[in-house]
Amino acid sequence: MNNLFVAALALSFTLPVLAAENTDPLVKQGEYLARAGDCVACHTSKGGKPFAGGLGMQTPIGVVYSTNITPDKTGIADYSYADFDQAVRHGVRKGGESLYPAMPYPSYATVSDTDMQALYAYFMHGVEPVAQENKATDIPWPLNMRWPLAAWRAMFAPKVLAYQAPAQQDPVVSRGAYLVEGLGHCGACHTPRAITLQEKAMNPADGAAFLSGSAPLEGWIAKNLRGDHQDGLGSWNEDQLVQFLKTGRSDRSAVFGGMSDVVNHSMQYMSDADLTAIARYLKTLPATRSDDAPQVADATVAKALFKGDDSKRGASVYIDNCAACHRTDGQGYTRVFPALAGNPVLQGKDGTSAIHIVLDGNTLAGTHTAPSSFTMPAFAWRLSDQQVADVVTFIRDSWGNQGPAVSAQQVANLRTTKVSTSGDDLGQVTEHNR
Repeated sequence: MNNLFVAALALSFTLPVLAAENTDPLVKQGEYLARAGDCVACHTSKGGKPFAGGLGMQTPIGVVYSTNITPDKTGIADYSYADFDQAVRHGVRKGGESLYPAMPYPSYATVSDTDMQALYAYFMHGVEPVAQENKATDIPWPLNMRWPLAAWRAMFAPKVLAYQAPAQQDPVVSRGAYLVEGLGHCGACHTPRAITLQEKAMNPADGAAFLSGSAPLEGWIAKNLRGDHQDGLGSWNEDQLVQFLKTGRSDRSAVFGGMSDVVNHSMQYMSDADLTAIARYLKTLPATRSDDAPQVADATVAKALFKGDDSKRGASVYIDNCAACHRTDGQGYTRVFPALAGNPVLQGKDGTSAIHIVLDGNTLAGTHTAPSSFTMPAFAWRLSDQQVADVVTFIRDSWGNQGPAVSAQQVANLRTTKVSTSGDDLGQVTEHNR
């Protein structure tokens, strides 16, 4: 879904299944659903055992640590199905305390009873128990008090009700809606949030904010997944989306940031039928802008660079550092170095993702069906704040791209305060030498 040019190297966890339970169809179904929900990504710390928790997640009020959800006494061994359901779909853990909405229980409210039973079977009988105590939050008092969360749930969490497809809807689209709006919890990252931290829309019926893109989160922007051509999926077809979700790359783009974990832990293991359903559903979402139109390519910059004219601001930095891989026409090399021309990630209002990836680089990890791995180097060590701002502005405003300019101050702010998302637990701030 996010699609700039390279990716964060995702931790390659394999969901553990006890050998004696491999033939249990309910456990196997639960394993697949746990993949689809990408449970392992949040509930596993760097270097930790799968599902044992301890991963720090930055929130506006402090760091919340994921919990141990293995069938150990320090995890969920004593959870009945009713306890498990209360936590996953209702946001209430055993003992009656409300969960922070970092746990996407508002999305899980639409998961079916059948799928919940399968998930419970998997976590109780298909996951290795790990003895690891849960970490307390790093949220200061009085914000760490949990009783206000009950009021938050009452005001903002949707009613727990299994997804109901609209009458006459394509069954493939209905399946995609169930996965995207529910277990996949795509809106948790890709839908903007209100000042009170709830998602502004949980589904298309709630308005055009649904999946319209987020504010910066951990140094990245979760992009617009609606039909906008400039910064959404308007220029993508269904096949390109399926390929991207399965492999982390397409003919013109590649996964990066937090979406790398989603592809590596979750989507590469999903069936082609479910990936097609997700893609077809996303393609039903209209553009947010009433004046949306296909992007018009502009060869002016490409011709100037071909002739040796690098007078446009940022062009010389681009030639020296980027053109060898992404070419002077911005087209890159298919499934190796993604195109910059026409890339919707570069054309959103916020240039945070582009700045981040120029500063830190990243690696596009291999998947089962696309095992090659490609790396873009970091440029923080060699480019000044102004040079990064110039080259990012250049690629956001060339070849027909229409992204706004970024400033040296924006680069400086991200360089010194950005939270690393390359695998280390959150709460640790990285700072680059200028």
